[in-house]
Amino acid sequence: MSNQPAPADTTVRQPLDEHAAASVLAYAAAERAKTDVLASVLEDIAANGYPSPESGVPWETARDAHLARLANEEPRVA
Repeated sequence: MSNQPAPADTTVRQPLDEHAAASVLAYAAAERAKTDVLASVLEDIAANGYPSPESGVPWETARDAHLARLANEEPRVA
C-alpha cells in the first residue's frame, strides 16, 4: 500500500474538524495495518506454500472468537 495521499480532485471539499480528521487518520492506519498483515501472509504462502491443515484453526473456533471480539468493541461509524 502506498503512504501517499490520494490525488486531489477538482471539486471543492468540505474540511473536517480536528477530531473528525484524527478519527479518519486512525481508521486509515488500522486498515493499513490489517492490509499489511494480509500481504505478509500472502507473501509467506507464495514463498513457502500453503500451511498444513493440521496447523490451522477450525472455522467455528475462529468465528466464535471473532464474534466475541465484535461484541466487546465500542460501536463506530466508518
